[in-house]
Amino acid sequence: MKSSPTTFAKVAAERPLRALGLMSGTSVDGVDVALIETDGESIASYGPSITVPYTDDVRRTIRAAFGAEQASEATRAAEQVVTEAHADAVRRWSKEQGIPLSTIDLVGFHGQTITHRPERRFTWQIGDGAALARALGVRVVNDLRTADVAAGGQGAPLVPAYHAALVRDLPRPLAVVNIGGVANVTWVGADASLLAFDTGPGNGPIDDWCARRAGQRYDKDGTLAASGKVDRARLERFSEHRYFGRTPPKSLDRGDFNDAWAEGLSVADGAATLTRGTARAIALAARHFPAPVLRWVICGGGARNPTLLRAIEDETHGKVVTAADLGWDGDALEAQAFAFLAVRSLRGLPLTYPTTTGAPRPMTGGRLSEP
Repeated sequence: MKSSPTTFAKVAAERPLRALGLMSGTSVDGVDVALIETDGESIASYGPSITVPYTDDVRRTIRAAFGAEQASEATRAAEQVVTEAHADAVRRWSKEQGIPLSTIDLVGFHGQTITHRPERRFTWQIGDGAALARALGVRVVNDLRTADVAAGGQGAPLVPAYHAALVRDLPRPLAVVNIGGVANVTWVGADASLLAFDTGPGNGPIDDWCARRAGQRYDKDGTLAASGKVDRARLERFSEHRYFGRTPPKSLDRGDFNDAWAEGLSVADGAATLTRGTARAIALAARHFPAPVLRWVICGGGARNPTLLRAIEDETHGKVVTAADLGWDGDALEAQAFAFLAVRSLRGLPLTYPTTTGAPRPMTGGRLSEP
């Protein structure tokens, strides 16, 4: 087994690689698996994707490691279950799609973020790339954020390079917003220039509120929020959070925003207020854009919440569409992005830029493990 920083292998640039991308976000829902063929600059084709939910036991094991900065029994247990869950998800994808893993050139493995503190030049995505490569018999690229953070970047968001490839033929400027536990935006200019940063809370505080107060993992279809009333006074105080005024690039840890500011409200009113807060944070991001956008493209789990989508449209006063409206597979988009980034890593192409993470220069990254 070889596991080493990619510094970097030379691969014939003219041949697209069949790459599987794996993603598990801060919402800790499960593992997304998606196939694309790409040379790391454009997408030749899109393949099938699946989502495999984590079991409740796996979720609890992962959450027990949140915030850790040193290895412990909790982090080792979490890394093992994350790696095994990803291996199982890939095998299930292969079986269900009838695609042998021997036909896959590369796997891009994001891992599971448990702590993200770039101000201390620290980020941790658990997941054993070498063990995954052994289990699957396929080359794996993981550890995609560390080099950027070590150089002084935020290490997030990582998907802007993929967003730019997706929108290259669309009218611009536009904004692509991914709403997971945390929400992030990629602004793409008419000249393909990029600006990217975390906007603020995504689904995380809403999910936490639903788990604590409603006995459900999340607000399915935004039904709970739709039945409540937004507390406008709290929303305005929330809007004054110092994070929103900070100049990008900037990024967040899953725990930087929580549901505490809705405490004391009814279950429905709290869900409504937290949902509006996520939308307000996205709208406030526009103050940092170099030019207004023609439309907002929403992807990630938040794109399946019609109450949140209506709130974003109201808060931004803009045209809001979902990834699905453009023919993209919004559920698979982040997994596709990590397939794309793995190929870029293999070829020594930049993953991040000064305008996306604040890195001092365009940064490569990733760690390659051979089976």
